[in-house]
Amino acid sequence: MKKRIELGLLYSRSGSYSLISEACRTGALSAIAEINSMPDLPITFAPIERDPQGNIDAYGPLCEEILRDSDARHVVGCVTSWSRKEVIPTLEKAGGTLWYAVPYEGFEASDHVVYTHACPNQHLLPLLGWAFARLGRRGFLTGSNYIWGWEMNRLARDVILSASGEVLGERYLPLGSLDVDRMINEIRATRPNFILNNLIGPSQYAFLEAYHKLGQEDAHFRPETCPILSCNLTECELPAIHPAAIEGLVAAGPYFRGATGWPQAQRNFGSSHEAAAWSSVYRLAILLSGHEDAAEQSLAQLLHDAPQGSEGIDLSNHHTALPVLIAQVENGAFAVRERFEAVAGDPYLARGRNPIAPGAPRLKVVS
Repeated sequence: MKKRIELGLLYSRSGSYSLISEACRTGALSAIAEINSMPDLPITFAPIERDPQGNIDAYGPLCEEILRDSDARHVVGCVTSWSRKEVIPTLEKAGGTLWYAVPYEGFEASDHVVYTHACPNQHLLPLLGWAFARLGRRGFLTGSNYIWGWEMNRLARDVILSASGEVLGERYLPLGSLDVDRMINEIRATRPNFILNNLIGPSQYAFLEAYHKLGQEDAHFRPETCPILSCNLTECELPAIHPAAIEGLVAAGPYFRGATGWPQAQRNFGSSHEAAAWSSVYRLAILLSGHEDAAEQSLAQLLHDAPQGSEGIDLSNHHTALPVLIAQVENGAFAVRERFEAVAGDPYLARGRNPIAPGAPRLKVVS
């Protein structure tokens, strides 16, 4: 008889990030359904869901509720870095583990988090290298006024200046703000080679549509001469944006719809968010199938004692090796322009922060 293991899911089904949350939730639930139907695995998962409804103050209490009121020791969830940081103290207190399936800004390695999406050496550095080689080194930085925007733009500024480039402007919007006119006017005045977009949610959608209008007025701001670059925009958010406004946008990520090479699965996911959440649940299932007491172990014990290895999770920082793809929106879908295989996550950039151009030997390839 299979062992039933409760698994927490902590995703907001409403609010600014609901499209990303739904993509992650879809990936997690599809993995649970597949695992529960696999006759060769000795476990089944029972999801214990909580919905913070986009309220940052609800994440910590709801995570605590999952760990207190159920037998779940693992939680798949959170979208923003703010929410992830809110639940880490709860995980530390209860001995739980968060499986985090969204790109983030790096400079973190918690004993209670597994990071199954990309960090800056897997998204920002390759993206800037691609831009430097093709567009130039004069950038304009935009971001939402919270952790992701601050940290991504701080690192981007360092990389651009170290490459003898220029940062022509750096502007932030409050979370959810649609007031993009000042950003657009400054971009019009400074005429950069590229825009780094670290806005999120509706702010990002409004900015993309306003920038498209700017490109209709001035040819310099069209994708072939001054594209928008992004490390967090995937297919799951495209329906919220006018189709014309996303044409030519360049993005970095470990997966785009139709690409091959995602770890552990040759399948077509809707987005990298869905793929990373699926992978989180799948990896956990294999680890928990290792021996009878696995469900009660800490993350460190679980990874150390796994008979078949740590499922590609780095024992020192709990990040994963992922493909790096540079893709551009063409006819409404992402078309891959460049690809690197299996880049190990390096959250503290211990191997350096040089922008990585396609084919450059600095990009470490791991098996």
